[in-house]
Amino acid sequence: PSDRVQSGRFGACLMAEPALVAECVQAMRERVSLPVTVKTRVGIDEHDSYAFLRRFVSEVAGAGCGTFIIHARKAWLTGLSPKQNREIPELDYERVYRLKRDHPELEIVINGGITTLQEAQVHRQYVDGVMMGRAAYQNPYLLAFVDEELFGDGRGRPGREQVARAMQSYIERQLADGTRVASVTRHMLGLFAGQPGARRWRRYLSEHAHRANAGAELLDDALEARSAVQQL
Repeated sequence: PSDRVQSGRFGACLMAEPALVAECVQAMRERVSLPVTVKTRVGIDEHDSYAFLRRFVSEVAGAGCGTFIIHARKAWLTGLSPKQNREIPELDYERVYRLKRDHPELEIVINGGITTLQEAQVHRQYVDGVMMGRAAYQNPYLLAFVDEELFGDGRGRPGREQVARAMQSYIERQLADGTRVASVTRHMLGLFAGQPGARRWRRYLSEHAHRANAGAELLDDALEARSAVQQL
């Protein structure tokens, strides 16, 4: 809901134009074989009734969209910044649950303010899926527990260092395609969130990933820097 986004007529403001969204969905579906999904708020400004949300979803679903990711907050298009819009409008999970009850034929995924897998497990009793945003980005290792805790996978989870080293082959492939190391490692800064040496890990990646000669070995160096702090 930023001014730039609204001036381009994309983002949350499109909830006011369900026919246009449906037209976009149909056009995309005609040109790609991948599923086309829609992520939306529960409402915008004063248009925040359940009937408004259901009309929007129904019209877009009619164009062939079978999956909706619902951020359980409405968006204030004026008066609140994008950051405030992620925190201030009240969460209304029950409205998302109701949407699933009224549209059992659709895949409904809930989003907004979900920070733990225990919370995700509760939501899964009422909807088809759960999307975690900021919590997973700030602490990506949280996702290592998903298979075990939510789906009963008994194979165990990889350690944080194992995850980091597994990313090296990915970095090498990205480098071969012209991608900079920093474009990958900037998304790994939270891997050791809450662990000893986490600050040193973040700092090392931030300071060295932009070197012209930086390669996949950067992760080895960052792990070593983190271990040095632990041994002090």
